[in-house]
Amino acid sequence: MIRVVIVDDHPVFRLGMAGLLASLDDIAVVGQATSAGEARELIGGDEAPEVDVVLMDLHLGDGSGVEVTRDLVSRHPDLKVLVITMLEDDESVVAAVRAGARGYVLKGATPDVVERAIRAVANGEMILGPQVAARAMSTVVSGRTAVRLPFPELSDREREVLDLVARGFDNAQIARRLVLSPKTVRNHVSSVLTKLALPDRSAAIIAARDAGLGVD
Repeated sequence: MIRVVIVDDHPVFRLGMAGLLASLDDIAVVGQATSAGEARELIGGDEAPEVDVVLMDLHLGDGSGVEVTRDLVSRHPDLKVLVITMLEDDESVVAAVRAGARGYVLKGATPDVVERAIRAVANGEMILGPQVAARAMSTVVSGRTAVRLPFPELSDREREVLDLVARGFDNAQIARRLVLSPKTVRNHVSSVLTKLALPDRSAAIIAARDAGLGVD
């Protein structure tokens, strides 16, 4: 029996996926989470249910699926994470794999593709959905260098804030631009400094620009 937890903040998709998996004889949904916080609480704790595969969306209401994947795999190295998302850009694929995901499938995939991906990941294989694999092959054939995601330890929102900091925006300007509260922006900046072990905002600007952020 393959025990699966579904992490997705879209109820229609989450319930539809649960219904699909319930129709399969040897796959059981043992939990569902609607946010990053719920996922960490459900899977990350010492009393977590036995889980073989986590189906992980990348855009969660309160955080990044990449960051949650990194946290869960760090706590439970045997846990297999299969990303199922709408995002097919190279940066998202690279970030997810670096965080520890064992597979990457788009939400438009057929039920057969999803089933095969779950079984492959549960069996210890690394798998990319057909569309993602086609993009990867195109990169190889064309000789292009895969895009490196700067600061993969940051969430998508933290990287976005850091980019604006590197462009010279202050917290109030960033808050207006991203439609966030100034306090939320301050928290993101503080988190960036902590994760990157930087002493202050000036050091963050230098590091960001060195990594290619803050420039057009």
